[in-house]
Amino acid sequence: MRRGTKRKTTVNDKAPKETTQPIEENEKNEPSQSAVVSKDDQRKSEENHIELNEPAREELSEKVDEEPNKKAAKGRAKKAKTLKPEVEEEYFPDKRNLEDLWKQVFPVGTEWDQLDMVYQYNWNFSNLEDAFEEGGLLYNQKVYLFGCTEPQLVSFQGQGKVTMIPVVVAVVSPFPPSDKIGIKSVQRETEEILPMKQMKMDWVPFIPLENRASQVERLKSQIFILSCTQRRAGLKQLKLDRVKKFEYCLPYFYQPLQEDELEQSTVVQILFPIDPKPVFCEFDWELDELEEFTDKLIEEEELSTDQKDAFKDFVKEKVREAKKANREAREARRKALEEMSTEVKAAFENMKFYKFYPVSTPDTPDVSGVKAPFINRYYGKAHKIL
Repeated sequence: MRRGTKRKTTVNDKAPKETTQPIEENEKNEPSQSAVVSKDDQRKSEENHIELNEPAREELSEKVDEEPNKKAAKGRAKKAKTLKPEVEEEYFPDKRNLEDLWKQVFPVGTEWDQLDMVYQYNWNFSNLEDAFEEGGLLYNQKVYLFGCTEPQLVSFQGQGKVTMIPVVVAVVSPFPPSDKIGIKSVQRETEEILPMKQMKMDWVPFIPLENRASQVERLKSQIFILSCTQRRAGLKQLKLDRVKKFEYCLPYFYQPLQEDELEQSTVVQILFPIDPKPVFCEFDWELDELEEFTDKLIEEEELSTDQKDAFKDFVKEKVREAKKANREAREARRKALEEMSTEVKAAFENMKFYKFYPVSTPDTPDVSGVKAPFINRYYGKAHKIL
């Protein structure tokens, strides 16, 4: 073959080159007939695709809108599950109008460290409450109440135990029975009669439960209680003698229409201060002879011989003081009667004392066997025990 001339190729020469490529490669490089479409056909197919997908979009938006509703419904369902099942309502009886009356009355003369013993039981004074109802002893009357305690050996749940029994004394009177407090005990040589307010005590109106939302000034109370504003927390700041005075307090009452027991008494309390042990005894100046009385104490080794004369002088002085006190009491009573109006005299004549003990219940000791009419040395005995 000559240089520079071109070789003519025939159809047969080209065929083998076209067939030398693998079929798979041709399929990759050459698009299929179904994929080769015109631009108009492609636009139509896209429009059809959009139209066909419109319902799907609407469904998607509806699903999106339904999501919060489903969550809210789910939340509500969860809240409904957390609700507690309905149970029968427990019945609590209504509080009685005078239910706490006995607790509001201060237990005069009770030792501070024994107050907790008084309230360890839920004592029931429904008898006191009933007395203020129509037909009761205290209905529609002006009443003054004070409290006290009586330590007694009583049985509870099969066991005997010394118990501080609360007692409420009701005084039916148109005016306060007294504005004074007596302070006396076997440990104290002398008796003191002090104004109530000096011991932080006073008569205050009792407000029933149904009226406690009202102003006290607008209420015409018929029930007055002896109250004490001294708080136990403040006792630490007081001197011991002041603290003991509260424990020796007794509600004081003076009945001018009858001779007082103290005016008739011929007995004096003797507390002779000697070391190592003081002599405590009672001397009756009408029945006892001082010389014999002193010798007996020496014989019993309560008193030494060298202290005999000093003891006799001490007793004589106490007898003189007691006789003087009796004379002054009789004179004061006579003067009071002369100055007393007819209304006041009638009030003293009609004054009544009622002594209330707790009612027996399964939860409290039975005190029915230890009830006594005696109130204290000033009030004497109650007209009735309840």
